[in-house]
Amino acid sequence: MSFKAPVRDLAFALEAAGFDRLSAAFPNADPDTVDAVLNAAGDFAAEVLAPLNRTGDLTGVSYANGKVTAAAGFAEAYRRFAADGWTSLAADSAHGGQGLPRALGQAVCEMVQAANLSFSLCPILSQGAADAIEKNGSDEQKALYLPKLVSGEWTGTMNLTEPQAGSDLAGVATRAEPDGEGGYRLTGQKIFITWGDHDLADNIVHLVLARLPDAPAGSRGLSLFVAPKRLLDKDGALGPQNALRPGSIEHKLGLHGSPTCVMLFEGAKAELVGAPNAGLAGMFVMMNAARLQVGSQGVAIAERAYQQALAYALERQQGRSAWTGDQPARIFDHPDVRRALMLTKARIEAGRGLCLATAVAADLARVGADEAERQAAELREALLTPIAKAWCTDMGVEAASAGVQIHGGMGFIEATGAAQYYRDARILPIYEGTNGIQAIDLVGRKLALADGKAVSDLFGEIAATAAVLKATTGLEGVGARLQAALAAARSAVDWITPRRDAPDGLAGATLCLKLLGDVVAGWLLGKGALLVEAKLAGGVAPTDYLRTKVGLARLFAEQTLSGAPGLAQAIASGAAELATATPEGLGA
Repeated sequence: MSFKAPVRDLAFALEAAGFDRLSAAFPNADPDTVDAVLNAAGDFAAEVLAPLNRTGDLTGVSYANGKVTAAAGFAEAYRRFAADGWTSLAADSAHGGQGLPRALGQAVCEMVQAANLSFSLCPILSQGAADAIEKNGSDEQKALYLPKLVSGEWTGTMNLTEPQAGSDLAGVATRAEPDGEGGYRLTGQKIFITWGDHDLADNIVHLVLARLPDAPAGSRGLSLFVAPKRLLDKDGALGPQNALRPGSIEHKLGLHGSPTCVMLFEGAKAELVGAPNAGLAGMFVMMNAARLQVGSQGVAIAERAYQQALAYALERQQGRSAWTGDQPARIFDHPDVRRALMLTKARIEAGRGLCLATAVAADLARVGADEAERQAAELREALLTPIAKAWCTDMGVEAASAGVQIHGGMGFIEATGAAQYYRDARILPIYEGTNGIQAIDLVGRKLALADGKAVSDLFGEIAATAAVLKATTGLEGVGARLQAALAAARSAVDWITPRRDAPDGLAGATLCLKLLGDVVAGWLLGKGALLVEAKLAGGVAPTDYLRTKVGLARLFAEQTLSGAPGLAQAIASGAAELATATPEGLGA
């Protein structure tokens, strides 16, 4: 089916996320510019990228003679994408970027991801590589690589994982040996390297974690290196092929249009980025940005699956309408189908708000008016990032599954396309740190940020919104349920924080993240409902679109926030049953 870019929803979500707080630092991001950017991006996503989504899934990428060729149409689309300036939107003007807010870039990226998730991974990784070099690279490295990455002439990758070193990077064995000329030679094998090789751009900038000869053991001994696919002279002109290549590509459940490569470094020439043995911290700049982008991917795939499920529900006739008695009825007129659609829509809007609120915080952490605002924004970004990554990607899988369910048996048939979204979505809770790791990070590190100030400030804002909702006619129930859910979240945080490194805390981490994600989602939907009320009070004409946003907040509060006390109880049950389990008892 055709894809409709959710421009109107994104504009509303940016407003609700406090995008206007960025106006002083980004005077060029005025309402007319934002509107023009969103509409142009939506047109590009719908007209150029979306038609290639199914092609990429069915034909996939190819590997032959040590080279990867992208799916048909991808190379041309990428060149248009770069030429139109989409790779440079939120990049620093010092390197050829347009200098617009990251939050606006995040909104554009969601539409690109929804239109063609496989395609979107390439520019996302390039942006992350540029961020890592900008933060950690030398002036020479910045001058050499950043303009090409920002313009999209070159693309970037992240090389971490090895067969024996997945989530635990302490086992990385790739070697970096001095070459006697001030550089290094990399030798080793990396796996699961997204867009590690392709024919979209003239060069690929590989950021690689490797170990120096005298490095200490474990993750403290990792250093960060940059190794281009094609070597460069001092002026940046392209030279011969570097001693690195794709050894193969993976055959995957989904994302068939995105090449996942085994990369072989066979004495590849490289430069150290940043200080020796500080590579993990350097790469974390890229990893942290990627986690928010992956959260946005969860929202995007949910949006794409939802659009198709809604269209099918309006077209497919079966049974009798529960409201009118008409027969045959659209399956949209069956309460359970409508419930599934509305709850999915509510979760999408909440996830979108969560990602954009995190992006606004990231912008304010850089350009806030004073140190206090910058520090508060930095804490908010750090706290929300693992929630955005995990809650939104879990939601994406659930939304894609609901889409298959709404299609019924036709959803299980590849010809309808509904199954592709489910297959594509399933990787999202796994990569860039599994969602279990995100939960451990939240409980083990982020709840304790600034002696608990980060979460305390967030809870204070949620409490204030709940009070306003309770005092607003028609939203009293949303406020009451949000208030009760917040109380449950407070009790869970109080219980788990002193146990965060013990089995009891680790066992409850995933449930704690889900609980906080649900509460933040309910808060953001409540803020959206209040924004609607303010618009109506200001004379905006009531429409089904605006009324439904209020209804979504109510439905989410009734069907999701109402379960918060139960989650808090489950968290406090600890790990007693887990401790007694044995492999034999579990059937091994």
